[in-house]
Amino acid sequence: MSSVTAGRDRAAAPEAAERPPRPRMSRKHREWLAALLFLAPDGIGLLVFVAVPMVLSVLLSFFQVSGFGSYDWIGLGNYDRMFHDPLFWQSLKITGLYMVILVPVLFCVSLGLGLLIKQRLPGVGVYRTLLFLPYVISLVVVGVLWKFLLDEQTGAVNRAMRAAGFDGESWLGSPSLALGCVIAVMVWVMMGYYMIIFLAGLQEIPTEYYEAAKIDGAGPWRTFRSITWPLLRPTSFFVLLMSVVAAITGGLDLIFVLTNGGPANGTSLAIFYIYQQAFGFGEYGYASAMGTFLVLIMVVCSAVIFKFTRGGRFDDGE
Repeated sequence: MSSVTAGRDRAAAPEAAERPPRPRMSRKHREWLAALLFLAPDGIGLLVFVAVPMVLSVLLSFFQVSGFGSYDWIGLGNYDRMFHDPLFWQSLKITGLYMVILVPVLFCVSLGLGLLIKQRLPGVGVYRTLLFLPYVISLVVVGVLWKFLLDEQTGAVNRAMRAAGFDGESWLGSPSLALGCVIAVMVWVMMGYYMIIFLAGLQEIPTEYYEAAKIDGAGPWRTFRSITWPLLRPTSFFVLLMSVVAAITGGLDLIFVLTNGGPANGTSLAIFYIYQQAFGFGEYGYASAMGTFLVLIMVVCSAVIFKFTRGGRFDDGE
């Protein structure tokens, strides 16, 4: 019996030797596969929750949609209505003013806080947490909190001003002050997040550069201008781009709770006006047309930023 088994093993041995080896994935292919597996959940989420709704919104913009579920094809009718809507263009102007003020202020404040927090100060971890805390709070809660603080009669801000001998202000009731208050609250909310982004960029700069600059006798401003600012270009590009996108498409919750678009439509940003048309008046097709146009504006602004900052590259574009 054992001789028969041995004979079978000898007969199978040449076949096993002739069998070609199983192909193995190269290291490069394994890295690509791992990267795809890590990116797949995020990619699927973007596809389902961003790309598909955007396509449906563009398609919906060519229909007249009623609240009872009827869809009537009107072609470019919603876009024609949009270009002749003075309230929509007013909301775009307010959005432009909001963005022009918010983005530079938020950029400078966040960068300044990042430079400050990078220093070895006592209790710096506590300060970092306190500055970041507003970002994780719901904008609805933030709006309720600041609406209480800025109330004309009982707000803590006016009480402090009257105690100091000044007259109180109608912070949220004055067209000239309401938008500034919204911007100030948004800076307070967002500065901690961008501070962390800047801090991460600052920590990536090698300390040897600063030591060499100190030996050469460079002061703080020369060190910042010659070392910190050039090496912070990629981080600055990211912060600038994301803050512009947030200024154009964000802040709806805060506006809704804090001012509800008033007074006299003074804080009615484009995103808030689109929300009103869709969920206040049931004009879903018209709101989709305005939303599509707003996305195009955002894309153009992003392209301009990318062009003038060269995508945050370190080279001079030559």
